[in-house]
Amino acid sequence: MAEALRVGIAGLGTVGASVARVLRDKAPELTRQCGREVVVSAVSARDPKRDRGVDLGAAKWFDDPVAMAQTAEIDVFVELIGGDEGPSHSSVKAALEAGRHVVTANKALLAKHGVALAETAEKKGVLLNYEAAVAGGIPVIKTMREAMAGNSVTRVFGILNGTCNYILTRMEAEGLSFDACLKDAQRLGYAEADPTFDIEGHDTAHKLSILTSLAFGTRIAANNIYMEGISNISQADIRAAGDLGYRIKLLGVAQRTESGIEQRVHPTMVPTASVIAQVHGVTNAVAIETDILGELLLSGPGAGGNATASAVVGDIADIAKSRPGFQHGPVFGLPAKELRPYKKAQMRSHAGGYFIRLTVHDRIGVFAAIAKRMADNDISLESIVQHAAGPDTALQKTVILVTHETTEAAVRRAVDGITRDDHLTDKPQVIRIERAE
Repeated sequence: MAEALRVGIAGLGTVGASVARVLRDKAPELTRQCGREVVVSAVSARDPKRDRGVDLGAAKWFDDPVAMAQTAEIDVFVELIGGDEGPSHSSVKAALEAGRHVVTANKALLAKHGVALAETAEKKGVLLNYEAAVAGGIPVIKTMREAMAGNSVTRVFGILNGTCNYILTRMEAEGLSFDACLKDAQRLGYAEADPTFDIEGHDTAHKLSILTSLAFGTRIAANNIYMEGISNISQADIRAAGDLGYRIKLLGVAQRTESGIEQRVHPTMVPTASVIAQVHGVTNAVAIETDILGELLLSGPGAGGNATASAVVGDIADIAKSRPGFQHGPVFGLPAKELRPYKKAQMRSHAGGYFIRLTVHDRIGVFAAIAKRMADNDISLESIVQHAAGPDTALQKTVILVTHETTEAAVRRAVDGITRDDHLTDKPQVIRIERAE
């Protein structure tokens, strides 16, 4: 049997402790599957005295993760610190430069430094594995990087943030407000005390940028993503979507267009009969559309200690199964130096159907003026519904419009015109309708 694979874990929070526990509890199974033992030989964290529910007495303690990354006492450096700078970046860079394999769950780090780190890994002939960085326990990275040879991806989209999906699910199922659902998500540990990173779409954008690179062979461009969060989604939107046969989801979408690659994160209406509309709670899902395979949907737990630890351990096991002299595949599907510059498509040219909710003054001529603004911008309407805005708003009406396929630019021009006409009593709501099988 080959020598044991020595693992160093940097970061012993929920995920790090879960990884150490799985490696201990599943040691016999991993040895049989990998053909060698996998042992935790070193650890690094802020507090050496904290009880993490797993015995780490046999592992050497390092106060400095960079020192652990460089030591000859480990073969694999597992980064679970978090953050795109500071010790996470410096330690991963040091490990790769020292010829150590790296496993990370850090999407922010990869979104900012992934291509440079991939170049170092490929130059040193070591692996940089990151399955846990996108969609938790769902094996989407391995699927796209290893199982889809010959396929050309046309679109990849999905529910990539469990916090947002949990909030939208509760809003629909129980008729609760956004604020009430967010508070409950925080109480249950699904949302941070400061939830901005999740609810405004940043977390989804980081994950989407990694999927975009894998799908289209481009350099990661996390700063070139159109982004809207879910904080402005109301019960009026949830109810109207249901009446129209749709469900609202926060999606990350990347697709190839004639003008470039389009990356966007925003609330989206998907048909209630579609598979992705059935993904509820903290579950994640990723759909991949290709020329050969057609559409593939992967769904499962997207966060949490066990789900993320499962993905991390899977990456470690892949390294344990490799042998000296084995030629490792590129980190992002193509050699890092061959990744093409990202060419951003014009978001305003995005074509599709749109849901538009307008709260307007209840007076003669408003309905006709709205219809005229739509016609002036060549927007064809699939449906238009008018009803009272609510029991306490007798002087207002809510107008719900669903368009046939049109462009983002046309919709924005029409809504801007309606706003200038002084017909609105509240901020307009525009939600894209996404094609989803």
